[in-house]
Amino acid sequence: MESASATAATALEGGGGGGGGGNTLSEIYQNAKKLQLRSRDALERVERVEYSSGGNLESQTPELSASIKTDLTQIQSLCVQMDRLCRSLPSKSHRDLWKRKVEQVTEEAESLKQSLDKYFLRNQKRTMEAKERAELLGRANGESHILRIFDEEAQARQSVRSSARMLEEASLTGEAILSAMSGSRNNAHRKALDVLNTVGLSNSVLRLIERRHRVDNWIKYAGMILTLAIVFIIWRWTR
Repeated sequence: MESASATAATALEGGGGGGGGGNTLSEIYQNAKKLQLRSRDALERVERVEYSSGGNLESQTPELSASIKTDLTQIQSLCVQMDRLCRSLPSKSHRDLWKRKVEQVTEEAESLKQSLDKYFLRNQKRTMEAKERAELLGRANGESHILRIFDEEAQARQSVRSSARMLEEASLTGEAILSAMSGSRNNAHRKALDVLNTVGLSNSVLRLIERRHRVDNWIKYAGMILTLAIVFIIWRWTR
């Protein structure tokens, strides 16, 4: 009886077809350990790149972390198969031994999975922080651009005010010159009339001189109006 139980246990552990698609318990265990070792090495490579690059993972391809996740999923599946085969062992001592082995593989796989999840969380946090920094930098650049536009507009308004003040001063100067010229012409006209009256010129000559004086006044006023119009056009153009 004991010999039959030992034979069945040997078949499950390392002999013939004890489930898992024709794989024995020992073969499944070896496959799980190989996947576990490969996953640990790959995770260590990912973490070395992470810390040596200061968080810059542009050189790290995502296929490596994805392969680790795939291997851990396969290990968990193998652990389920081994647990089922353990229950089929007739010897309690063999069941307890393999149960401890399966528990060790399961715990190791769970530890690797937690480390991988922490890596994904750190990577996600770095990505969000980089995005926030880019948004803040873009907002700062936008505000700087707006302030620069306001400064340019303020300078333009100051330039317009300066131009308007210069045009106003030029207009006042022109009016003063025209007024002085008009006063001088009137004085000369009165003196000429006095001289003509003194020498006794005829009334027709006096009327001719008065008409000429009126024409001169029209020309004077037309010149003033034209000057003011030109000044106004220049002022509007510089605004």
